[in-house]
Amino acid sequence: MPNSKLTLTNLEFKIENSALPSPVLEVTNIGKAYRNYGSELWRILSWFGLRFKPVHETWTLQNISFSIAPGEAIGVVGQNGAGKSTLLKIITGTLKPSTGSVTVRGKIAAILELGMGFHPDLTGRQNAYHSAGLMGYTSTQIDAVIDQIEAFAEVGEYFDQPVRTYSSGMQMRVAFATVTAYRPEILIVDEALSVGDAYFQHKSFDRIRQFQSEGTSLLFVSHDKGVILSLCDRAILLERGHILKDGSPEETMDYYNALIAEKENSTIRQEKLADGKVQTISGTGEATIEESGLYNSIGEKVELIGVGDPVELRIKIKMYQDIPELVVGYMIRDRLGQPIFGTNTQYLNYSFTSLTSAESFECIFNFVANIGVGSYSLSLALHGTHSHVLANYEWKDNALMFEVINIDKNIFVGTSWLPTEVKVVR
Repeated sequence: MPNSKLTLTNLEFKIENSALPSPVLEVTNIGKAYRNYGSELWRILSWFGLRFKPVHETWTLQNISFSIAPGEAIGVVGQNGAGKSTLLKIITGTLKPSTGSVTVRGKIAAILELGMGFHPDLTGRQNAYHSAGLMGYTSTQIDAVIDQIEAFAEVGEYFDQPVRTYSSGMQMRVAFATVTAYRPEILIVDEALSVGDAYFQHKSFDRIRQFQSEGTSLLFVSHDKGVILSLCDRAILLERGHILKDGSPEETMDYYNALIAEKENSTIRQEKLADGKVQTISGTGEATIEESGLYNSIGEKVELIGVGDPVELRIKIKMYQDIPELVVGYMIRDRLGQPIFGTNTQYLNYSFTSLTSAESFECIFNFVANIGVGSYSLSLALHGTHSHVLANYEWKDNALMFEVINIDKNIFVGTSWLPTEVKVVR
């Protein structure tokens, strides 16, 4: 069985009265340093405030400040080692900060992937009682919801078996069911749902959305852009222990995507467009997109497209250095920034090889707009392999905006148009 562990915490603080709703969570100038002492003697002396020799400090977090309003959902993203788990441990009280303070108004329920977990020799039921008790609930309160916890977890007879026989996904099921047995003011989830199966993930997200609709604030750590975009009102990007970005989920996730592909000589910039959206552009510049546009069946440049219309995407590319291989790709995103469809020349078995500097050419994609009514954007990419992470020459989010309307198709709902026939057999 994998050694994944889960930390369940639930802290309650006095709610302060105010004319205006106070933030349910305030993080002020949080910092966390780990000190390396030359010897155990110096460590012991430091307990008494005595420091006779310089101490090397490694800061995992510095100057972290943000707040969460009642009912607000914030996503926290960042590469491994950025400080996400350290921040959540400080917020939930399992780790003491070196600087700053955390103010919590209300009740926190948290499920963390790392830290102290269920006791392997106790059953799922016993661990649920034990964990809920640590969260401050009485035996009577737990008795009232234990059947609901068992039903939601759906682990069957394993609920009364030792947790050492569980898979990591089964542990997560019981842990999530226990943490969310009562609705908290703040729910914190640290990537724990990633170990669950698709069915239980959907079920868990439905409960999270229900809590949100009832006023619960959410702090959610995930690498899944779709989850952040669908659940969160804001997103915070951590990098090397600092807040690099705090803004809309789409803007922050686009910046994060560019950051992942960043190389020593690459650049990342963001520009505000006329419609208020923020365009993120990154890359090393060996090849760039000079111009792009969508065209209809008679060659007119368009920003309004009918459902099911044939569309031509034209991308003019200029080379600035010799490169052995170039992949050109595009991604259609909905108004929330979630991907609808994407492909590239490599997936389509078309290759650009041995390109030389100062060369220019146009790459044209033809497709049928079998997508639903709404606003969409196009992200364009030039890279060296199947992934922009390895060789990102230019990645441009929100490169094009367009609207899709229903001109002559039957009424339908959703993001995809699937031509459908119906017949009745008696």
